[in-house]
Amino acid sequence: MTAPLFPAGLSEIHDRYDAILCDVWGVIHNGREAFHDACDALAAFRKEGKPVILVTNAPVQAREVEALFPGFGVRRDCYNAIASSGDATRLVIDERAPGPAYRLGTDNSWERDNTLFVGSGLEFSEPENAAFIVAMGMRDQANEHPEDYREELRPLAKRGLEMICANPDIQVRVGNTLQWCAGAIARIYEEEGGPVIYPGKPHDAIYDLAEQHLARLGFPDIPRSRLLAIGDGPITDMKGANHRGMDCIYVGTGLNQSASNFEASTTELLERSGVTATYAMPGLCW
Repeated sequence: MTAPLFPAGLSEIHDRYDAILCDVWGVIHNGREAFHDACDALAAFRKEGKPVILVTNAPVQAREVEALFPGFGVRRDCYNAIASSGDATRLVIDERAPGPAYRLGTDNSWERDNTLFVGSGLEFSEPENAAFIVAMGMRDQANEHPEDYREELRPLAKRGLEMICANPDIQVRVGNTLQWCAGAIARIYEEEGGPVIYPGKPHDAIYDLAEQHLARLGFPDIPRSRLLAIGDGPITDMKGANHRGMDCIYVGTGLNQSASNFEASTTELLERSGVTATYAMPGLCW
């Protein structure tokens, strides 16, 4: 497996690409505050007249993602549009409404915000009456473990009930802590034999949505060889880029924070994950 290149900053490689598809959590902020060097780098890329689409596995619609940015200090000039797993999930839900659906995840935080379902006509029920499952996340993200759900999920998997996983991420770093996401529940469900639909990264639906944003911005025909993906997740961001035939930058500000020997630890992490990255940087910068 080819090791990544290690540029000092985006300025060394930006002329090879016509657009960027950039992850959010772990790249431009950590759930508490912005990474200002990363925001500056994306803003500098945009000053070249090139678009930046933020591509996030947040299980809410783009407007909910964007609403958090001012509080974190994320600059509005560092992106053109947002494609979220929530947006892609909503398209899947609309095809299946009125359901009813069994929803995993409560409404007590932005990640599981009920606005995802407003206007969909989707109805909810207890699991025994559900036509499918929508997994938004853990009920208690701080105190539960995905294994806590196995017994609940086993009979649903035996029924062959389809699960829509609104956030394929296994974990996310919030400040200095890691929290479980809906992808961890979906992984348990698959282990029990249940079918899962993943609208988010590394799967096609969210990338199709990002390319639709590019088309609306006046960039309909950028070859994937001229698209650059940026992310912190080997099994979401890098795997998705590999699948789509895009070059990608792995950054060490998210799930796997930069070790003292960044080049060696990153090369080993990517090999262990079975993915490749064209480039790697301890943190995104210009």
